[in-house]
Amino acid sequence: MNFNLEHSINQQLVLPNNKGVTVCLKREDAIHPFVSGNKFRKLKYNLLEAEKLGCKTLLTFGGAYSNHIAAVASAGQLMGFNTIGVIRGDELKEGINANTTLSFAQECGMQFKFVSREIYREKTTEVFIEKLKTEFGQFYLIPEGGTNTLAVEGCEEILTSEDDTFDYICCAVGTGGTISGLINGSKPNQQILGFPALKGDFLQQDISKFATKTNWELKTDYHFGGYAKINAELIGFINQFKTDYNIPLDPVYTGKMMFGVFDLIEKGYFPKGTKILAIHTGGLQGITGMNTILKKKNLPLIE
Repeated sequence: MNFNLEHSINQQLVLPNNKGVTVCLKREDAIHPFVSGNKFRKLKYNLLEAEKLGCKTLLTFGGAYSNHIAAVASAGQLMGFNTIGVIRGDELKEGINANTTLSFAQECGMQFKFVSREIYREKTTEVFIEKLKTEFGQFYLIPEGGTNTLAVEGCEEILTSEDDTFDYICCAVGTGGTISGLINGSKPNQQILGFPALKGDFLQQDISKFATKTNWELKTDYHFGGYAKINAELIGFINQFKTDYNIPLDPVYTGKMMFGVFDLIEKGYFPKGTKILAIHTGGLQGITGMNTILKKKNLPLIE
């Protein structure tokens, strides 16, 4: 897979009031415009496995503005796979052209199956998977969000020897695959902090399925109401962050994580002399879709 891993640099952030700590942002978003950040990491070994098995088609799941759907479609096109996206919300089939994520995925050659939210909840059941095989034939199944054992293996490669001196590694948490990889790839002196983008306690159990160490903790106060929920305060933070550092943040994951990191610094959570590495997991393609929603709500737009 020919992606620009050398672009994943650690960019130091100069904070106005750093409380004696150092913060760097690992620019995983710069690996590729669409298969960026943790999506590249999660897909890497899954696509190699699909090739090894001789599978020509990838099938996965996602919502209206899913980074994962966009990434699978783009990676499939780059690697020569057919792709199928099972999309949550059967009403979306009438508005593909108005949805930047779905229209992009379609341009990459992805075929869609739109299902109701009720049916979508059955996506992991054997009965539903068998129905999909009857409809589409054989395929390589990638779970929603991309998290499985091979995805975690890919995410273990985010940290390199250059990162050994950091005391804290911070990342956004969706399905738990990325933080699991970071935990497994971390050093004994490092603490991993996860910032869930969703409400609920289920993530502890999900992460424990894959994580091989116990040096991690979830900071659950920065979800802003739940998955894809956002308010004017977060928008203001994201826009100010881009002004200050010339780095865009996505509103669903990395924006919330960086808000949380800065808030914890301000509150004196980290001891003086602490070196923090935050992971930019990409997802920037979702900004356009989020701005469409924000415009309807008469909220400020993400710049």
